[in-house]
Amino acid sequence: MKFNAKQLQQMSNVARSCALGAVLTAHSGHIGIILDASEILTCVFANHLRRGIDRFVLSAGHGSALLYSVLKLSGYNIGDLHSFRKFGGLPGHPEYGIDGIDATTGPLGQGVGNAVGLALSQKIRGIRARTYCFVSDGDLMEGVSFESLAFAGRMNLNNLIVLWDDNKLSIDGIAQTDLDIGARMRSMGFNVMAIRGNDINAIEHALDRAEKSTAPVFIQCKNILGRGSSLENTSRAHGLALSDTEILELISKNANEEGLNLWNVVGKRPIANTVKAINSCISVKIPKTPERISTRELSGIYLDLLMKAGADLITGSADLADNTRVRTSVSKDISPKKFDGNYMNYGVREHGMGAIMNGLSIGGLKPIGSTFLAFSDYMRPAIRIAALSNLPVIYVFSHDSICVGEDGPTHQPVEQLPSLRLIPNLMVYRPCNITETAFTWNTMICDNEHPSAIILSRQKFKQIPTPNGSDLSKGAYVIYPSKSGHAKTTILATGSEVPLAVEIASQFKNVQVVSVLNLSVFKEQDNKYKNEILRGCVIAIEAAAPGCWFEIADAVIGIDKFGASGDADTIYKEYGFDIDKITQEIKKYIK
Repeated sequence: MKFNAKQLQQMSNVARSCALGAVLTAHSGHIGIILDASEILTCVFANHLRRGIDRFVLSAGHGSALLYSVLKLSGYNIGDLHSFRKFGGLPGHPEYGIDGIDATTGPLGQGVGNAVGLALSQKIRGIRARTYCFVSDGDLMEGVSFESLAFAGRMNLNNLIVLWDDNKLSIDGIAQTDLDIGARMRSMGFNVMAIRGNDINAIEHALDRAEKSTAPVFIQCKNILGRGSSLENTSRAHGLALSDTEILELISKNANEEGLNLWNVVGKRPIANTVKAINSCISVKIPKTPERISTRELSGIYLDLLMKAGADLITGSADLADNTRVRTSVSKDISPKKFDGNYMNYGVREHGMGAIMNGLSIGGLKPIGSTFLAFSDYMRPAIRIAALSNLPVIYVFSHDSICVGEDGPTHQPVEQLPSLRLIPNLMVYRPCNITETAFTWNTMICDNEHPSAIILSRQKFKQIPTPNGSDLSKGAYVIYPSKSGHAKTTILATGSEVPLAVEIASQFKNVQVVSVLNLSVFKEQDNKYKNEILRGCVIAIEAAAPGCWFEIADAVIGIDKFGASGDADTIYKEYGFDIDKITQEIKKYIK
């Protein structure tokens, strides 16, 4: 059954009252969105959203108290509303993993991309479902929103319904949105409607029309921030500027038994079967490869074998597939008319790609996105949210050092590799050969708890084989034992610096080389294993900013300045990665 306007008003008042109570108990939160948006969320959850089938993303994550209130009233198992913003209770902004929370939001704009990814996942999986996304003025000032919405328009995601809380205010005053958001949305292929945000009949009519649309829908809900309070239509209403006395009056004014009873009806509705994640955990035989080859080529070769063997992966790129080698021999483009493919061209939208991938992952798919390592900075906020949310997305970052060469310092990553290692819960791999590359891919596609990044070279280099019996799961291992068998010095290296380290070590009797495939995993090992392979003086060599190595190394040879234009070999040597120079430097530490 559908509720009528009178019933929905009673229900929205109850939702508003409960949300205000959570904020009052916490002495922290956002009042304005609770007062102006309760009717919208109530209509969606009470009359339209099919639990277990459809998705709802609150991109305006500062409205979490209102969402928690609606979820609680709808029968979701979210715990006590009075635990809001308290340690161990409901978090200040929505976090994926809480019953009914379909995306971690709060950093504005991210939820828009997540919603687009969720809608896309429904299309790819052939699920007849809708994704609703509630956005604020702040969301629509963030660039990632329009990267994602433009993509949704091009893909004609007619199962996506975006509701804009248009109150024309943000924290610093007048919202600095586009002068005509509606025109922009139409230009991107959206069916645009405009209604009053507290007019329940209008909300219901718009949602009914939206669910029959042949294009993605954007509903402009004209609202008054903090409606009904002494601060209505002022930017101060955004946060917690009302007195406790006034909040209590608003709680009492909105509370009603009839609305509570109606919500109980919603809570008793049957729940559809939740769509399970696709399992893509397989491995294939490691192929033979040339003696000199780039790791991006190795990655492409092994990924192609995985895809041909049936790995259920959605690969994609921000317009760089040929460079990152994620388009395989069995790739089939996903398009607005054919969603049954396995490759996605995101266009030059790194940030949007990252946010959309998070939505694809939440939707049960295993997405792979790729670009140059230097451009990972464009998508860093989305990577951070993936790590915070335990989303097992995969990033392929090629062109991993100053050896990019002629493209110059704009394309030569220096600080990106160590900065990615700083993100908690993100697995960062930099392989040096086919064995490490295959292990990385096998691990990434079977990992359901962490996002992962594989860092790959553009340039070809000599392949140093991994000794039989090496345990790559520990993050690091001895790839080149000392000639004497009793190492007194250890060189740590990753990726393309491994053959350089081996060539240097071969000049000494007591120097070994340890390949560090995943630094964070190695740091987690017990002291027994660390002491076993970190013998004597430890020197790290990596063509990146050196800071992350000092925890385990006595000395580091890295790069702490931007690169330059020129051929790769010349740049490499000019920036200190010359065998003779490093050998002389290492001699200072050898006893």
